[in-house]
Amino acid sequence: MSHSCEDEHHEHGGGGGHTPPPDTNASQSLYQHINHDHVRALNEAEEGMGRGVFKRWEDRLETSHVLESDVDEQLLIFVPFTGLVRLHSLLVRTANDEQAPNTLKLFKNREDLDFSVAAELAPTAKFEHPYGVGGCAGESVAAGGDEGIAEYALNRAHFSNIQNLSIFVEDNHGAETTKILYIGLRGEWSKLSKVPVVTLYEAAANPKDHKHDVPNQRFVSEDL
Repeated sequence: MSHSCEDEHHEHGGGGGHTPPPDTNASQSLYQHINHDHVRALNEAEEGMGRGVFKRWEDRLETSHVLESDVDEQLLIFVPFTGLVRLHSLLVRTANDEQAPNTLKLFKNREDLDFSVAAELAPTAKFEHPYGVGGCAGESVAAGGDEGIAEYALNRAHFSNIQNLSIFVEDNHGAETTKILYIGLRGEWSKLSKVPVVTLYEAAANPKDHKHDVPNQRFVSEDL
């Protein structure tokens, strides 16, 4: 039976298959540490849609910016960070009908992915996103109502030292295109170290400079 945004919403969790929200909080949002100018989405219906779904926590229910796929249901979203991050969780608010993603795959520190590579490569994490959990573009959510946001806990040992994240929507629940309303990331951020490395080169050995050298002898300085 077809389900649309005009139909009654399913209760959050009724579809099963998503991880219960882990112990995270809004203060761990990585929104300000995303390099938004370089976020890109392959197969987006309009240019810039991929950037628009990464929103501040207070704007998570705003639906004037959504991401919809173009020629089929697949999406590949590349998210670079301004430093190194340790990811705790992925938050997703999708359409609550057949346009919702079904299979989500995450890849860390890959800048070379296209759809064919992502389909064959073993992901760092994989989730099955439930049917009927989410919202609709243009709808308003009453105070205290179900926001339809699913939060997926990530293995923090596997998602450390992350410079970029790729999110692959492999399929959806049966529609021709996929729709995502909001994506959030939580975790820890650290600044990239940019300490310059100085290398000294000796153009040519000068015998006078080495007259006190002892062959095959190694010296260790005792100076503190």
